[in-house]
Amino acid sequence: MTTTILHNQRCSTSRAAVDAAAQAGAEVSIRNYLHEPLDEAELRDLIARLEDPATDLVRRDPAFERLGLTDADVATVDQVVAVLVAHPELTQRPVLVRGDRAIIGRPKDRVPGFLAG
Repeated sequence: MTTTILHNQRCSTSRAAVDAAAQAGAEVSIRNYLHEPLDEAELRDLIARLEDPATDLVRRDPAFERLGLTDADVATVDQVVAVLVAHPELTQRPVLVRGDRAIIGRPKDRVPGFLAG
């Protein structure tokens, strides 16, 4: 079964997930979510599979702060979807999706277990 990795080449944790998949011999599809952002339906589907809380999909980085966002702005699935559709750069990375499961690949040690399972 193919594992899709939502990837950002500039992120070392994301690159580590791609490397782990290669080392595991996993069949992967890499999606650069900055060049090919997820639409609303795809985000809702991802959240339905996600083993992590939906709010964890949103990076709390300087861009989050510059946009004037707070945790209260990404507390519900609808809010997470709206923010990530408008600002795909805030998508946590990497995200691994296979079958009916998805995880955020942070910390890095979550990735090998997901790939093996």
